[in-house]
Amino acid sequence: MVNVPSGVWVDEQGVIVRPPEPAFPWHPRQPSAEMLAQMPTVTAEQLREAQKMQIEPERYVAALRNWVEHGEHSRYRLSANQVIARSRPRDADRSRAAACFELAQHLQRAGHGADAVAWFREAHRLDPENWTYKRQAWSLADPLQGPTEAYESDWLADVRRIGAENYYPPLDL
Repeated sequence: MVNVPSGVWVDEQGVIVRPPEPAFPWHPRQPSAEMLAQMPTVTAEQLREAQKMQIEPERYVAALRNWVEHGEHSRYRLSANQVIARSRPRDADRSRAAACFELAQHLQRAGHGADAVAWFREAHRLDPENWTYKRQAWSLADPLQGPTEAYESDWLADVRRIGAENYYPPLDL
């Protein structure tokens, strides 16, 4: 999983029938101008950018309900080969990134936050598409995930760099 919210469908036998994908249950409500005015500037800008993201909660929920109703006969249930084909491969760099991320989290939990930064940065370098790694590190440096001296990027800057419309991959239903 590289971002939230993500969903993985697992059947009654414990078999994955859909790999991780964006899983929105509803459209987030747009904040009012009054609400935005009361927020820290970075938070208001983040919410404005997030409103541009392409999500499809209606389609996702309809597919999920179809699977619940029809089980193995649902047209949205994937075969094992389809699940493997759609799964994100884990090459050596992504495996190292996962190890670096775990080490960073361990150091952070053990009270060595300054030492954790180098390992979070290495995880980001090795797997730059993994938003989970980035968001965890950014939120530990700044709960609002804004710019800090610890990292060369932040949530808003990275989203603007790739374009909010590209933040989540399109649903492949």
